[in-house]
Amino acid sequence: MDKQRVNQWYDEYSQDIYQYALYLLRHEELAKDILQDTFLKAYKNIHQYKEENTKGWLFTIARNLCLDHIRKKHPINYMMDTVPHSSKTPEQSLHTSETVRELYTALGKLKRSYREIIILRKIKEFSVTETAMILNWNEAKVRTTLSRAIQALKKRLEMEGYEHETL
Repeated sequence: MDKQRVNQWYDEYSQDIYQYALYLLRHEELAKDILQDTFLKAYKNIHQYKEENTKGWLFTIARNLCLDHIRKKHPINYMMDTVPHSSKTPEQSLHTSETVRELYTALGKLKRSYREIIILRKIKEFSVTETAMILNWNEAKVRTTLSRAIQALKKRLEMEGYEHETL
């Protein structure tokens, strides 16, 4: 039963967890390792699962594994420069690709807590409550840190010469 449950979770959440690890670590193979380790750890610790927020619990495991890796290795790699496929013209895709690359490059230069909060709230679209649970913060800290992180990201983008009406 537990194995079946974890397999179902893998089918539902593996892509999101992989992308989260990739955003944090900026290395494809490490992100794949974190993904695998997340579900192994979930299976081994399923007795601790409280049936409340599966996705949040799995992201907490993934985050802790990423932080453990960062603490041990201090990787200096840049994020993968890929953009999801769309039906845009080649010119639109090129512009989008450049915009996404600039955004992820700037995001990668922020301090870890800012990067995490932007990824969880704005990219992965977790609620304030879910984000607080994953980061083990209170909700006020989530809101405050997000506000500061967005300002830092805007400043970083402006420093790098990026101008856009949504800044």
